[in-house]
Amino acid sequence: MAPKLGLGHDSLSSYHPTKGESIPPTRTVEEAEAIKAAQPKVISLDAKTATVNQIVEAMKLAGGLVIRNAVSHEALDQIEKDIRPKLNQDTAWEGDFFPKETRRAYGLLGSRTCAREVIMHPLYQATCDKFLTTKNWFWSGDKKTYAVSKPQIMNTVSFSINPGAHKQPLHRDDWCYHVVAEKADVYPEDLQRDTGIGWFVAAKDATIENGCTRFIPGSHLWEHERQPDDALVAYAELKRGDAFMMFASCYHGGGANTTKDQERLLFSCFMTRGWLRQEENHYLSFSREEALEMDREVQKIAGYQLSEPFLGWVKSTDPMVVLDPSVAGNSDMVRKEENAMAIAV
Repeated sequence: MAPKLGLGHDSLSSYHPTKGESIPPTRTVEEAEAIKAAQPKVISLDAKTATVNQIVEAMKLAGGLVIRNAVSHEALDQIEKDIRPKLNQDTAWEGDFFPKETRRAYGLLGSRTCAREVIMHPLYQATCDKFLTTKNWFWSGDKKTYAVSKPQIMNTVSFSINPGAHKQPLHRDDWCYHVVAEKADVYPEDLQRDTGIGWFVAAKDATIENGCTRFIPGSHLWEHERQPDDALVAYAELKRGDAFMMFASCYHGGGANTTKDQERLLFSCFMTRGWLRQEENHYLSFSREEALEMDREVQKIAGYQLSEPFLGWVKSTDPMVVLDPSVAGNSDMVRKEENAMAIAV
């Protein structure tokens, strides 16, 4: 079933200033230390031996974890070769959200190596399937029809954080969906709470000194009104080729690069639910000719896949018809019960 996103803003859990009061951050060192001591621990697993079930349990508890040795150095070299020209073309951000020393590159699906080795990483995609697939049923007259909506890409960004960059404000990446979260003591067993999962792969070592990701373990269970607090952060320090996985509902932000000569370079993406709008518009980011060069599974997560029962169609059929005319047809786009219930995630 679909998660409760709070989009109606019809309860005290709302951004509206007349509804509810903000919960301020901790005010004393002692208070912060006590809260931090009770936070869930962030574990590390090796990509060669980790199981999806281990990752799911770690995510439910802390909201994020580290996957060691996720991407080969050879793949990282090729991805940097593909993406460095875009980073060099970027200009300084106007405002406080990104430091002026940071450069960004988008549209990472355009790098075949990045798409295959980073974004389509089997552990990452399998975890997204677990948390971001939506199954539901609906009445059609006197019959029940069934639908399965699979995850799609939310955004893809490479970040180059250079010396002198200040730390980024702590934020949640599900804010683009106007999520108004309710407090939860434990993660729901049906896994239907979040709208996105991020994946940050270190192209160079990420340290506290050069600005590795700060995030607050357990903040994926916080209510909307609770203000993030830097006194509670953990640091996702990574060796080259390691990855950090995190719910979009976790408070996080890039750290300050206090070094004199170290670039922090990472390749990142988020996946989201198939029935939500993509944060980065992949339909406009790539031409049809560029999309045709992508692997079939990459095309699907880019948006060329129907979100069942009927979302995203072109001429009343699967949007893949834009790339492959052979999928055209006029027929129901719902599942029979036995087929829908057989899909495992």
